Amino acid sequence: MQITSVLRRAAQVHPNGVATVFKDRSHTWSETLDRVQRLAGALQRLGMRNGDRVALLSLNSDRFIEYYFAVPWGGGAMMPMNIRWSPSECAYALNDAGAEILLVDDAFAKAAPAIQAEVPGLATLVFCGDGPTPEGMVNYEEILAAADPAPDAGRAGDDLVGIFYTGGTTGFPKGVMLSHKNFYLGGISNAQELEVRDGSVYLHAAPMFHIADMLWFMAITFVQGTHVAIPMFTPEATLEAIERHRPSHTLLVPVMLQMVLASPKLAETDTSSLELIAYGASPITEATLKLAFQKFPGVRFLQAFGQTELSPVATVLGTEYHVLEGPKAGRLRSCGRATRVCEIRIVDEHDRDVPPGTVGHIIVKGPITMLGYWQKPEATAATLKDGWVFTGDAGYMDDEGFIFLMDRLKDMIVSGGENVYSAEVENALGQHPAVATSAVIGIPSEQWGEAVHAIVILKPGADVDAETLKKHCHTLIAGYKCPRSIAFRTEPFPLSGANKVLKTELRKPFWEGQSRQIS
Repeated sequence: MQITSVLRRAAQVHPNGVATVFKDRSHTWSETLDRVQRLAGALQRLGMRNGDRVALLSLNSDRFIEYYFAVPWGGGAMMPMNIRWSPSECAYALNDAGAEILLVDDAFAKAAPAIQAEVPGLATLVFCGDGPTPEGMVNYEEILAAADPAPDAGRAGDDLVGIFYTGGTTGFPKGVMLSHKNFYLGGISNAQELEVRDGSVYLHAAPMFHIADMLWFMAITFVQGTHVAIPMFTPEATLEAIERHRPSHTLLVPVMLQMVLASPKLAETDTSSLELIAYGASPITEATLKLAFQKFPGVRFLQAFGQTELSPVATVLGTEYHVLEGPKAGRLRSCGRATRVCEIRIVDEHDRDVPPGTVGHIIVKGPITMLGYWQKPEATAATLKDGWVFTGDAGYMDDEGFIFLMDRLKDMIVSGGENVYSAEVENALGQHPAVATSAVIGIPSEQWGEAVHAIVILKPGADVDAETLKKHCHTLIAGYKCPRSIAFRTEPFPLSGANKVLKTELRKPFWEGQSRQIS
């Protein structure tokens, strides 16, 4: 079980097939294998030894995929970094992991010296962009061309394949340690669950550093498909790439899907090549899905739920359940059932199983679970217990094994002693025809401890007041769950590097001066 074996097979059975497409570059699978072997050799010449962490701070590109395979090929451990981190956050992660080599592209070359100044052990900067090589850096293509192909270091199974930093919205991020076995078995499962087949073409529009997109590296390579990459997501760039490169599959997290649906360019774009759109990473409203069904007729939809600690998929809601009528309808609010490589339980505060339909803590066990958090034994012990990952997500399971995600436990609002899950309130708001999207948070309340507060973005040209939206919610959910206050905004919500709404930022104005962030 080693991820490099998947690349070897792809080059063996489909040597002349197109492996990567980026801007005006494309490489076959045999060319990609050669480039990976040479990059591995180049990194070894720069000092990479078995288990060493090699970091990458870059927008999406074909070289990101080469890095993904080359670092473990040469014996190292990859460390892709969040492109929205500040230099100090980058420096923290590099120091924490002890990385000595950092690859940067054009977008981050200017920031690299400042980062390096804060990381005493960071000896080498590799420029993997397309512009002139900055002073003090070595050029990616030059070191690759000068290196001999390296033999596979042979790391496999429970050997560390990478450290993936997660969190960071509150406190310092934690480095999730994942193994070759995690990615190999997860990749096999994902290839089947995501309905890819020999020759599938995947569009990398989501950020590659995030494991939600990175899971496709293995899935598409397993089937000798084609990786098409755009530097970063915009609705227009995504739609242009769909028309030009004719992908069969792509991943759009909910906020990305909403932006594509709202783009005027969608009506002008030929999207007929698309067979499947996957989504996940955060809750989605039924209203958004129904609109997506209308605007992408003939496209199948699939939801994946998980987290970095699960490398990363735990459940899948298959395409057959993305329907509005028939015996398999009524599952759109579910995030699906356990994949074939894990099992799931819903437990109470004493880690005891709860009955079907009861909200509890979602925990997951299987060969996809992380090795632990890098140099954080206490955090590892709190999250990984007897092989079970305690996800921090609240949800319930029905009597057929479907999981219904309610919220992050840390985001749960406790109002008047009742638990309110923001995803449920957002789903209710999203069913109003004037609402484009919303974010629901808890704000301080002398009477209720916390009050449910909604921040709403309306569709262009729509007009509705707060009282109307409150009444609308009362027709769909219990009164204690309905927003007690609603604010409207026109600018987009603040997003993390993984395009998740940063509710911590939305809460800040309400909780300033408070001794704690809950009441």
